[in-house]
Amino acid sequence: MYKNSKVAVIIAAAGRGRRLGTSVPKQYLKIGGEYVIAKTIKAFEAIDEIDYIFVVTNEDYKETCAQIVADCGFCKMEGIVGGGSRRQDSVYNALQEINARKPGVSMVLIHDGARPFVEEEVIRNVLKETENTGAAVACVAMKNSVRVMEPGMQASKSVDRTEYYSVQTPQGFRKSMLIDAYDQAYDDDFEGTDDASIVERVGYDIAIVDGDYGNIKITTKEDLPMESRVGTGFDVHQLTEGRKLILGGVEIPFERGLLGHSDADVLTHAVMDALLGAACLGDIGRHFPDSDMQYKGISSLTLLEKVRKMLEENFYNIGNIDVTLIAQRPKISPYIDEMRDNLAAALELDKSRINIKGTTTEKLGFTGREEGIACEAVCSIYR
Repeated sequence: MYKNSKVAVIIAAAGRGRRLGTSVPKQYLKIGGEYVIAKTIKAFEAIDEIDYIFVVTNEDYKETCAQIVADCGFCKMEGIVGGGSRRQDSVYNALQEINARKPGVSMVLIHDGARPFVEEEVIRNVLKETENTGAAVACVAMKNSVRVMEPGMQASKSVDRTEYYSVQTPQGFRKSMLIDAYDQAYDDDFEGTDDASIVERVGYDIAIVDGDYGNIKITTKEDLPMESRVGTGFDVHQLTEGRKLILGGVEIPFERGLLGHSDADVLTHAVMDALLGAACLGDIGRHFPDSDMQYKGISSLTLLEKVRKMLEENFYNIGNIDVTLIAQRPKISPYIDEMRDNLAAALELDKSRINIKGTTTEKLGFTGREEGIACEAVCSIYR
C-alpha cells in the first residue's frame, strides 16, 4: 500500500519475442541462470508498497509461468492472465482481472516483462508521481541527435533532442483513469503505442519521471548482457570387437571399435559435454540417455547439432574448442582435418576455431593397454 492506496502491478509478458529470433519467448530465457520473467517479478516483489502482481502471458506459456512463480516462492503473485493478440489487449485482460478480484486497488503500474533490470528507485519514482498527478511514465533523455522525416518529404530535418524523451516502463496510473481510457480506446477502435498514449488521448496529463539507462527492454540479441564462459568435457569408451571406430564423425580403419549406445564417438561426446557444461545445461546423459532407444546407434554428430541448437536458444556463441584424444592406437593425425570439418559443419562454426590433437599415455593405464580410448575437450562460449 502506498499512502493508503492499494497498488497492483501488471507485468506484460505475452509477446512471442520474434525479433529475438528464438523459439522461446525472451521472457522465458535465462540470464545468469535466472529466467527473465523471474528477474522482472522479483524487482516488484521487493517493493513493500506494492500489494499485488499480475502477469499476462500467452496461453502456451501459462503453465511454464506458473511453475517459475511457484519455484521462486513469490508472495505477491495474484494471477497469471492469458494475453490477447495485441499488447493493449493483454493489459486490458489483466486490468479486468484486477477489477474483478481486487476492486480496492486504486493505482496500477504496468511494466514490460522483458525489462528485468528495472531498479527500485525508478519504481518508487513512478509510484510517487502517480499518487501526486494520476499518471506517470519513466523516461530517459535522448543521448543521440534526433532527426525527423515528415510524411511526403524527401529530406529529414534536425530537432532539438532536449524536447524528446525515450519512454520506458513502469508506467503508473490511477485505476479509474486507466479503465476510462481503455474503454474509450476500444469504443473508438484506437490502438496506442503504449499505455500512456491511450491515457493521454482522452485528455489526461502524463508526468515524466526519471528512468534509468540500464532499464533496457530486451528486444534483439544485442540487448542481452555480454558474458563469456569456459567448459570442459571428458569421456571414455571401451574398445571391443565387432564395432566400427568412429572418432569426430570419421570412420577410422581399426580392428576394434568403441562400445556404446550411440556410435560411441568419444571425441564428439567430450565436445558435447564441454559445450553443455559451459552453458550450464547439464550433460549428454541428461539430454540423450542410453536408456532411450531413439538414440541407439545414432550419429554423435546429429546429437552435436542438437547441442548447438540448445546453445543458440540460450544465445550462446562458440569461441573455440580444443580437443585432446588419448589413445595408444590408432594414430589420428591423418584424420584430424576431416574431424575438424565434421565438427565445424555440425556446429556451423569456422574450422579455425577447432583444434584436435592426439596423445598417448606411454603404454600406461587402460588407454596404454588399448582397453579403451579417452578424450578431453575444453571450450569457450560467449553471448
